[in-house]
Amino acid sequence: MLSSQGSGANPGARGTARPAPTNPHSPAKTSHPLQAAIIGGGPGGLYTAALLKRLAPDREVTVYERNAPDDTFGFGVVLSDETLGGIEHADPAVYDALKAHFVRWDDIDIVHRNTRHTSSGHRFAALGRRHLLEILHDRCRDLGVDLRLRTEAPPPDQLARIHDLVVAADGVHSATREAYRDVFRPHLTPHRCRYIWLAADFAFDSFRFEIAETEHGVMQLHGYPYAPDASTVIVEMREEVWRAAGFDELDEAESTARCAKIFADALGGRPLRSNKSAWTTFRTVVNERWSHGNIVLIGDAAHTAHFSIGSGTKLAVEDALALAACLAERPTLQEALSAYEEERRPVVASTQRAAKASLEWFEDLDRYLAQPPRQFAFNLLTRSRRVTHENLRLRDAGFTDSVEREFGCPPHTPPMFTPFRLRGLTLRNRVVVSPMDMYSATDGVPGDFHLVHLGARALGGAALVMTEMVCVSAEGRITPGCAGLYTGRQGEAWRRITDFVHDSAPGTAIGVQLGHSGRKGSTRLMWEGMDEPLPEGNWPLVAPSPLPYRPGGQIPSELTGAQLTDVREQFRAAAARAAGAGFDLLELHCAHGYLLSGFLSPLTNRRTDAYGGSLEGRLRFPLEVFDAVREVWPDERPMTVRISATDWAEGGTSAEEAVEIARAFAAHGADAIDVSTGQVVAGERPEFGRSYQTPYADRIRHEAGVPVIAVGAISSWDDVNSLVLAGRTDLCALARPHLYDPHWTLHAAAEQGYDGPGAAWPAPYRAGSRPPRTGRTDDPKPRLTLRGPGQDA
Repeated sequence: MLSSQGSGANPGARGTARPAPTNPHSPAKTSHPLQAAIIGGGPGGLYTAALLKRLAPDREVTVYERNAPDDTFGFGVVLSDETLGGIEHADPAVYDALKAHFVRWDDIDIVHRNTRHTSSGHRFAALGRRHLLEILHDRCRDLGVDLRLRTEAPPPDQLARIHDLVVAADGVHSATREAYRDVFRPHLTPHRCRYIWLAADFAFDSFRFEIAETEHGVMQLHGYPYAPDASTVIVEMREEVWRAAGFDELDEAESTARCAKIFADALGGRPLRSNKSAWTTFRTVVNERWSHGNIVLIGDAAHTAHFSIGSGTKLAVEDALALAACLAERPTLQEALSAYEEERRPVVASTQRAAKASLEWFEDLDRYLAQPPRQFAFNLLTRSRRVTHENLRLRDAGFTDSVEREFGCPPHTPPMFTPFRLRGLTLRNRVVVSPMDMYSATDGVPGDFHLVHLGARALGGAALVMTEMVCVSAEGRITPGCAGLYTGRQGEAWRRITDFVHDSAPGTAIGVQLGHSGRKGSTRLMWEGMDEPLPEGNWPLVAPSPLPYRPGGQIPSELTGAQLTDVREQFRAAAARAAGAGFDLLELHCAHGYLLSGFLSPLTNRRTDAYGGSLEGRLRFPLEVFDAVREVWPDERPMTVRISATDWAEGGTSAEEAVEIARAFAAHGADAIDVSTGQVVAGERPEFGRSYQTPYADRIRHEAGVPVIAVGAISSWDDVNSLVLAGRTDLCALARPHLYDPHWTLHAAAEQGYDGPGAAWPAPYRAGSRPPRTGRTDDPKPRLTLRGPGQDA
């Protein structure tokens, strides 16, 4: 980590100052500041200084670092090919110096239960942190940067008055960030594992993950070489394991010796060494703003990402490259700093999402210990969702093939095209067309639009096509355009659609999702104002408790005992009609804040009778409805339940409760849980991102022991292959991709060169079973290219 700077002034370290601007935090008029101060002499700060000086040799650049030049923490630093490419183009001299010290390797070894699995082709480069700092010190001196080592930086407001630009590279404990906390608005999130940085005096021949199952709990080792005779070793474990093992009572030397003993096999019996090493808890740093006037944050001061997906140094160096480029490109400092943040923020956010997925995987490592050995290794490698099935296949086809064989994939069959059985229904692949409300029915009757919409997607290759939420009563509709199954005419209309699917898309199953809108009903069509009340013709709403969905919205009536009976019977009657209409699967909608979901969430269920209070009480009515539906639904046909595994709101359904909800439905006969999240309360704060809901499905699958359907921003066939093969889900439901491309599954098969029973093309479409040719896409140009004196542009 970058060193933390103090806030005390050091008058003798200021140098020659220019007259102060009238407003100390007014941006300079030009983005080519003549005087720049860097707070923090870690890699990010030093590299920023070198780039700024190289861009403008007449610029005065001063670096303040309170530590000595060789007083560094940590041991090795890993840099990616992308980061190294940026360094090479921006400053070949630094790249050449780094290259002389690189240790490179391709393999990742995963050792679990005395079995070692190796995956190749990963292309790592690392060097000692001390060497990195020496190289950057030398480069700064060569360029004329004023390095003030063993020197506390003056307070940031003082620096801002006498410099055009102040770069705060003062680490995770940034004093600059704290000085302007009300401006930067930082959020620091602690996590559940303790870890310690150590070193071994030999070089691992790979990046090594070793799992130790001790009497106190699970511990893991992350190790990699950074020199021909040295390796970084990080030991990590959950807080409760750390305490149970007594590490909280050991000093640095005792902890180091204890870790060496626990991981003696990985170390070959050799000792570990420390360097001011201490057990710590990782904290994710997020700032709402990265700049204030002429002060800007970079590296750990601005953001952190867990070490298990890469180096904080990597992010800091990339920040430096982007900041230098923006300063060179923009006419004013304010525009440059805004452009820097605009460029880097989405990249960092993506990295932090991946880091969160990775650190949570290690926090919950014991969840996966019983997986088959190769699947466990694949799961570990793909934990951040950045490394995928296809990516691993390109790197190491032999490893990926071995995982697929253990999983049970037929030869030359991607994981997504392996069959899956639910009760008496065998699905030919793992793709589900997710329920999507179309708001296009008339009096609850599905028409030609539904026939074409669902029929097209059934022809498109998915194993299971789901209807939108089909309402069990007129009062249970969301909008006037919602489909229903509360009349015989509606049942006959649905039969027309299921007959088409079974006749024209043999092998495709069609499922119905039954639900009741609850307090979210009597609203306009989505494109006329989602969740907005109807301008006229509203119908009364019912819910577990008299709470409107949105402030100022219609207040529902609290369901009485008699009304609960009526609603239960409406579900039962609709299920009987669904069976008669020929549906292959029935899903009970207990998610997204609709009626049954309203009972499950403590935010929407304030009842004081037997149907409220504890989770057991909140589950009572949804389970009664499930039982009523199961009684009339044919025994050989499967039933699933969609739940919101989190409300994304304080005081809402917890992940632990979601597991218990899933267990309860499974105990009553649910064949799978369709795991969605949110949409329960209007004030939710979802954490969107690629496959962002999958961790909830993963947890339910492993802890409740029930098959799951994962949903939520799963957009590529590579995602589906990765999630299924890693054991995070059994089926993947995709919505928007199927709106974009009704034949998404068939196209996924064509793009993977698969032509088998898991993706059967309808005879009239066979001519389109090969992907069309595409044009060339050129590689992006380097972000920043700087030429030295005397070099041609």
